[in-house]
Amino acid sequence: MPIVSSLANNPTVQVLQAYLNNPRLSNIKNIVFIFFIYKILSFLNTTFVVHGASRTYNEVKLYLSALAFKYAKMLPSVKEKLNRELGKAAKDIEDKVAPQDDTHPRYTTLPRHGFTDAEMDKELNRYSELPHTAWEKGRVSGAVYHHNKVLSDLGARAYKMFSSANPLHPEVFPGTRKMEAEVCAMVTNLFHGGPNAGAVMTSGGTESILMSCKTHREWGKDVKGITKPEIVAPVTIHAAFNKAADYFGMKIILVPIDPVTMQADLKAVKRAINKNTVLIAGSAVNYPHGVMDDIEALGQLALKHNVGLHVDCCLGSFMVAFAEKAGYKLPLFDFRVPGVTAISCDTHKYGFAPKGSSIMMYHSKELRRYQYFSLPTWPGGIYASPSVAGSRPGALIAGCWATLMHIGEEGYIKEAKKVIGAQIKVRKAIEAIPSLYVYGEPRTSVVAFNSTKFNIYDISDQMKKRGWHLSALQSPPGVHFTSTIPSADASDEFIVDLQEVMQDFENGKVTETGSTAGMYGMAATVPTDVVADVSLAFVDAMYKP
Repeated sequence: MPIVSSLANNPTVQVLQAYLNNPRLSNIKNIVFIFFIYKILSFLNTTFVVHGASRTYNEVKLYLSALAFKYAKMLPSVKEKLNRELGKAAKDIEDKVAPQDDTHPRYTTLPRHGFTDAEMDKELNRYSELPHTAWEKGRVSGAVYHHNKVLSDLGARAYKMFSSANPLHPEVFPGTRKMEAEVCAMVTNLFHGGPNAGAVMTSGGTESILMSCKTHREWGKDVKGITKPEIVAPVTIHAAFNKAADYFGMKIILVPIDPVTMQADLKAVKRAINKNTVLIAGSAVNYPHGVMDDIEALGQLALKHNVGLHVDCCLGSFMVAFAEKAGYKLPLFDFRVPGVTAISCDTHKYGFAPKGSSIMMYHSKELRRYQYFSLPTWPGGIYASPSVAGSRPGALIAGCWATLMHIGEEGYIKEAKKVIGAQIKVRKAIEAIPSLYVYGEPRTSVVAFNSTKFNIYDISDQMKKRGWHLSALQSPPGVHFTSTIPSADASDEFIVDLQEVMQDFENGKVTETGSTAGMYGMAATVPTDVVADVSLAFVDAMYKP
């Protein structure tokens, strides 16, 4: 009590009390309190309102778990054990991704004398023949979209002719510039772009998506004064949208999907749109399940709120563009839908062009300009470029142009019938197996499935033993088969192997848990930052000579 009494009578404390009771300070405290309440309400709007009670509960639980783990791993004993286990995981990943073979040389410095032609041929053949999944036999889900030697030779011929070309200098390489412009025009026409539509070629789907997000960010800032831009997209949207948000200082609000259709939950999309939204995104088709979001409904929301709508057709590519002409009816998804402002399409997927080409399309050339970068005051001269890269390989542009011109409309219709037809056949075979079910309504090339009775990752591992490399999915668990030209040719073999594997499960012949089940089982139970560390170890391993 004497201490409290002396503090109360202390002149400094009395001055401080008078200051804290000042009416002006009270106003400031009220403003701070109101701002605090605003931040809480904003949080609730983007979590509880958008995600619903169940998902918000799970997200808060995960957040608290991650927070607890963050502080727990600061303890020396926990940190030591964690580093030891991560080291083991990283070593295991290295052994699988970058196995060391002492019978082959490792080149980490330049050779003193350049290779002769004979030495070069020997080494190139050795590298091309390193053990790998038999993609040539169609046993890989996606990754390689054709195995046509004529197309491969054509791409190599075009590459050789334009190996020095760089569209950064159109006056030096006018042919490359013309081919790029023609490819952009051809693809935009396939997606029903109007006379004012514009496009740019990029290095792939990720760069296309990055550019679209950057474009809509700049558009939102210029036209609507938005300084905290947000993207609204379903959880099934391509990870490149998360990457774009991370790169460009944007916020991405991921909304749930309908558990039956696997399409974006339209009510959740509607709730998530706010004054900071610059872009809505949907897929045609999405990577996990091959499902097409309701683009027409998303277009109505985009128009109502005056925001952009990006339709990701990177995986859909020329299959969605030619599906109708091939006899498969699809809902509208392209520039015929009011509200669609941007579409990405990978020509290096179902356009069958050499790897390294994608087309980013906009409904107007005015919007496309927001993608460009220019620096008129640079001492090196006036600088302007259309996308992330400055110098670009004109040889890949030439390869893309040559591929499109070689295959032509009739060729793409023929391939669409083959690819989509194989997906439908595989889907029907999966649905005929009692313990398996298909996610949603696949539209073109991808069919995703799970099991009501067995661990789907164990099923995938058993298929891997037979030489099949399927893509693992999570949240919800599953695997998918992607129909390409090679895998379409092997679809009958896939069906027979899957039927035999499922019969082995039914007969109790499979008892062990495979590596895929172990990995995704771990991912579902350990904190996400640990999973992230393991995934980064995988990236590190890719750069081990």
